[in-house]
Parts: sequence; C-alpha cells; structure tokens
Amino acid sequence: MNIQGKVALITGASRGIGRAIALELAQQGIKRLILVARNRKRLAEVATEIEAMGVEAITLAIDLTQPTEVNIAVAQLWRSYAPIHILVNCAGVASQKSFLQSKLPQLQEELSVNLLGMYTLTSLIARRMVARGEGTIVNVSSLMGKVAAPTMATYSATKFAILGFTQALRKELATHNIQVVALLPTLTDTDMVRDFNLFRWVKPISPQRVAQALITGLQRDSPEILVGWQSHLAIWCQRLAPWLLDIILHMATPPPHKGYDLPTNPTTLTG
Repeated sequence: MNIQGKVALITGASRGIGRAIALELAQQGIKRLILVARNRKRLAEVATEIEAMGVEAITLAIDLTQPTEVNIAVAQLWRSYAPIHILVNCAGVASQKSFLQSKLPQLQEELSVNLLGMYTLTSLIARRMVARGEGTIVNVSSLMGKVAAPTMATYSATKFAILGFTQALRKELATHNIQVVALLPTLTDTDMVRDFNLFRWVKPISPQRVAQALITGLQRDSPEILVGWQSHLAIWCQRLAPWLLDIILHMATPPPHKGYDLPTNPTTLTG
C-alpha cells in the first residue's frame, strides 16, 4: 500500500502509539492527518509537530463513547476533507487489577472506549469507504488479544474482541476493496502502562517501533501485524506448547498489590 497522497484518521492520537503512528505517517509522506482524542491541548501539540514536517493536520477533540457527537463530527469531516483513505482505531484505556478486586465501572469504561467507541467510528467510516470502493481500516489490538494476561482480564477481553471484530470485518469488506488489519503490539512504553506492575522478564518496546512495524505491515498487505519478538515467541509457544506458556505466564505474573487479601467469606463475592 502506498500512503503518499492519502488522508488518514487516527484515534488516540494525542499520545502513545497513536501519536507515534501519526508522526510516522507524516514522515512517510501522507497528505493529511486527522487527529482524534479527548485532550485538545495534547492534540494541538502533535499537530504542530506534524505541520512542521509539511503535512496538514486537523484536530478533533471528541469523546468516542458519545455516538451522536461522533456521527455529526464524521459527517462534517467527510464533507470537508473527504475521502478518508485510512482509519486507525488506536484509542484505548487499560487498568491492571486482580479480577477479584475489579469493579463494574472499570469494565464499563474499557468496553465503552476500547469496543463501543471503535465500533461507532468504524461503522460510520466503513460505510463511506464502501460507497467509494476503497479504504484501509487498522484496529489496534494487542498481544493480549492472542494470549490472555492475568491481572488484565478486562483489557484482555476487549483486545480479544477487537481481534474477532477485525477478522469478521476483513471477510465482509474484502468484496468492497477494503483492507482490514489488526495491529498487535506487545507491552509498549506509554503513559498508560507506566504505573503498571510489569510482568517479569517483559521489557516494553517503544511506540515508534510499533508505528514502524505498522508501516512495514501495510506495505506488505499483512492482515495481522505482530510487533516485538516476545509476541512472536508467545504465539509460537501457544501453538506448540500451551502447557509451557501457562507455566511462563504463572511465573511472570506480578504479585498482588500489598494489602490485598482474598475474601474468606464466599457470600462477599455475590454482592
């Protein structure tokens, strides 16, 4: 895929992987970038960096979990900057907590941002891509969309769902000349994970490396883009020796936070 002269919309573009993808696309000669996130100030800072490279940058500060606002915004964007050739769904949130400590609001937030927000935007953009007969959709999942991680049950669930969503869309939209790609980075050094209790032996990779892997994968028309040698090793281990992967995950899982005790009265789990 040649990205020169294209227009891309990137969610979660104010920081982390989304920001790195935006900057990498700008370096690769894309025509225009539409940057979407909730933080207006950070978006403006990224836009300034991109414009310094000679690439047009449009910012949209919006909450993707609000369908009506997203619908109006997409209609306006398409009217002003159409067509959008590439959609990168990168917006996401994550929390690390033992399942027995987790609360419903945490689940609702991760489902709303990671899944419902992605679904809303994708449905609006994909319909317009179908009408034009071309487009590329990139959904950022994770290695945790292939290998579930203890202490990250909710996040893993959303990333598994994103991968399934991507695989289904790939088959449905192929007849309309629309490519649907899954990007699966391993643990990445972003603001979102810096307060996490990291898994043993796991060294985070840089967002820039993830962005570069995406560009390489798009050029090769790869349907799934795994990033990091740890991702490839984990997938092969899962296929060939799942029992060994279970042992490794058990040994690598960080210990519970101090002060946490399992409930001793089973009735406390039903409330």
